[in-house]
Amino acid sequence: MEKYIFLTGGVLSSVGKGVTAAALGKVLKERGFSVSIQKLDPYINVDPGTMSPYQHGEVFVLDDGAETDLDLGHYERFIDASLSSVCNVTTGQIYSEVIARERRGDFLGGTIQVIPHITNEIKRRITIVPEATRAEIVIVEVGGTVGDIESLPFLEALRQMRSDVGRENTLYIHATWLPYIGATAELKTKPTQHSVRELRSIGIQPDIIVARADHPMGAELREKIALFCDVEARAVIPLTTAEVLYEVPLLLENEGVGEYVLERLGLESRQKPDWDEWQGVVAQERTERPHVRIALVGKYVELQDAYMSVREAVTHAALSAGVEVEILWIHSAELEKGRGWRELETADGIIVPGGFGSRGIEGKIQAARYARENKIPYLGLCLGMQVMVIEFGRHVLGTEDVNSTEFDRNTPHPVIDLLPEQRGIGEMGGTMRLGLYPCKIHEGTTAAKAYEKPLVQERHRHRFEFNNTYREIFNQHGIEFSGQSPNGRLVEIAEHRDHPFMLGSQFHPEFLSRPNRPHPLFRLFVETVRDRAHAGDPQSEVRVRDSVEPAE
Repeated sequence: MEKYIFLTGGVLSSVGKGVTAAALGKVLKERGFSVSIQKLDPYINVDPGTMSPYQHGEVFVLDDGAETDLDLGHYERFIDASLSSVCNVTTGQIYSEVIARERRGDFLGGTIQVIPHITNEIKRRITIVPEATRAEIVIVEVGGTVGDIESLPFLEALRQMRSDVGRENTLYIHATWLPYIGATAELKTKPTQHSVRELRSIGIQPDIIVARADHPMGAELREKIALFCDVEARAVIPLTTAEVLYEVPLLLENEGVGEYVLERLGLESRQKPDWDEWQGVVAQERTERPHVRIALVGKYVELQDAYMSVREAVTHAALSAGVEVEILWIHSAELEKGRGWRELETADGIIVPGGFGSRGIEGKIQAARYARENKIPYLGLCLGMQVMVIEFGRHVLGTEDVNSTEFDRNTPHPVIDLLPEQRGIGEMGGTMRLGLYPCKIHEGTTAAKAYEKPLVQERHRHRFEFNNTYREIFNQHGIEFSGQSPNGRLVEIAEHRDHPFMLGSQFHPEFLSRPNRPHPLFRLFVETVRDRAHAGDPQSEVRVRDSVEPAE
């Protein structure tokens, strides 16, 4: 029988449920179990694909093309597994399915209600995860905060799951926040008590309480929470804000969470956890390393979560390259106004990430030109590749009319355009290329040096493609199309031949980067940045801070 762990949040949003779920998945996987993680999002949108990054942050894309919550990026990076569309469920999906079934007559004219019809559909979505992902343990995170009206159907469904699959097959974890009162220098547990009381009024008694805080929690508070929230003292897990994100599984391990969870689920560890590699990642991140600066030129930089996977991929590559990266968050629209250039000029490398719409595009094109003319290492991601070739067409081939039909439908030189079969499709998202596609790598190129293999699979999320009408003239003037679809029809990677590293990918390599296995393109990019920034410099001394080691 599959085991289910349900994770709810209280007191406030952004309490760290996603990272906690991902870290717990890692702890259980180290004990030999196959783990999958599902996110239940209460918003009524069908998925985040058409939501503004300012409201929702990054849209994380899975192998099967599902556009999902950014927490699924945390899940995949921690448990090192590819999830599927069943792992992200929204209120919009639930109601769309139930209403469609009602229209077909599946309910034989019955009255459709939140209970049982909506809750049954939620439970069905939860119980298909083990079969779809072959998981023995499924961790289910509910978005939002206990007390939100939007979350009530999900919480009711979780309550029913205990009787549906058995008490011995379910575990409830509640993550809360302990506010710190500066005037008295103390953490307060009252909001946690109220949050648990709210959860219990719904019919859910948490088995474990994860107490998040910015300051360490003493044994006295642990006992107090246990007493007032009716859990064992060892089931109150203090989780102080970590300096290093990937330290969280080690913190949970130290608190004995893995063994306690298995005990409550009637399971035993199949193997002794091996944390050596993970400890190495954390220790490396705590090490003083040579410093480099990488400018991220985007259009949503006010909310850094919009580029969550890019930031993490840079971190992974920096650890591998033995450097510490300072990311300079530069708004492309500001470059168009002449602002931000002084900061950009201090960068050792430039990343232009993906995005949609014309706002800030000229600033991205200007950043690509600056990187080309000054031999600054440049990595373009999706739209970043497209602005790279637009810039090349304008300033190397010598015509300012070069553009993408996304930004100028009447441009006489549409080097970026829709494929012929995409034209005429009006539904938003209908023309998108989403999910995993193969890419053939050409020998003797920068891409080949990075990947070291002839065929790769990468995740896409875009609508417009490089226009093959211009492929020959671009190639003649210095652009190498080093990655293409196996049939040669689609350009996947473009790079400058006369440049230390100026490469753009039509796909999103950041989605496949892992802490202990950085993506090849990010790794080679950061290594090039390092070599350029520290050419001839003496190796700086390194200092290792105290690292957290898991308990035996």
